[in-house]
Amino acid sequence: MSQNSELQQQLAERVRFYRELGIYDFYRREASSQAGTTVEESTPVVPEIVGAALSFPDEQEMTPEQALRAIRQDIGDCTRCALHKQGRKQIVFGVGNPRADIMFVGEAPGADEDIQGEPFVGRAGQLLNNMISAMGIRREDVYIANIIKCRPPGNRTPEREECDTCSPFLMRQIEVVKPKIIVALGAVAAKTLLGVNDAMINLRGHIYDFKNTKLAVTYHPAYLLRDPRQKKEAWKDLQMVMKYLGMPMPKQGEQGTA
Repeated sequence: MSQNSELQQQLAERVRFYRELGIYDFYRREASSQAGTTVEESTPVVPEIVGAALSFPDEQEMTPEQALRAIRQDIGDCTRCALHKQGRKQIVFGVGNPRADIMFVGEAPGADEDIQGEPFVGRAGQLLNNMISAMGIRREDVYIANIIKCRPPGNRTPEREECDTCSPFLMRQIEVVKPKIIVALGAVAAKTLLGVNDAMINLRGHIYDFKNTKLAVTYHPAYLLRDPRQKKEAWKDLQMVMKYLGMPMPKQGEQGTA
């Protein structure tokens, strides 16, 4: 192995370590020379930075399918937070088109997802499928993931430490898929991704800039099952996403979250 290859491998391992700690933004500090000193051409530098996020060199060279498999391998049978000791059955990674224009991000797996190993397969998942279908596309056309990849006991709200520990893997998934827009489903997803603490009524209705892509916020399908009156509002959010992407709008009277 060449010295440069060894250096790249060491840097990738170091970055992977920091990402597992919840640190995923890195910045290059340009080398400078002081009086009487010079910087040799062989001085190591960090890998190329894309935007504010640093991608692993090997993932940059992979197809999206290969890169997602590599991320899943990195997660392994994860023990990075306490959830692995609290009854989770398996990791729920993500599913869908690795080159999707739209990426839906929820909160955490539920009981059905924990059993099947796929996000949004229970009642909330069926409603999400209906919402996607009403947009004129299929579930297979989008990519679906969660902020955290293990089911919290009793489907409780994920804790801040759990989100901080797990979300770096989601950020890597976003870097690989490169969606044109992310739809954050519910308050936990919205607040974690945007880094804000605000009410849903204030977070909805906007297209946000987010790490070289865009982000919109709508209600989580599980919330819509509890309060069906908000389905019309969620449909407005999806129509906003469709308009941004230039997708054909459904005929008047068609309801997207029935």
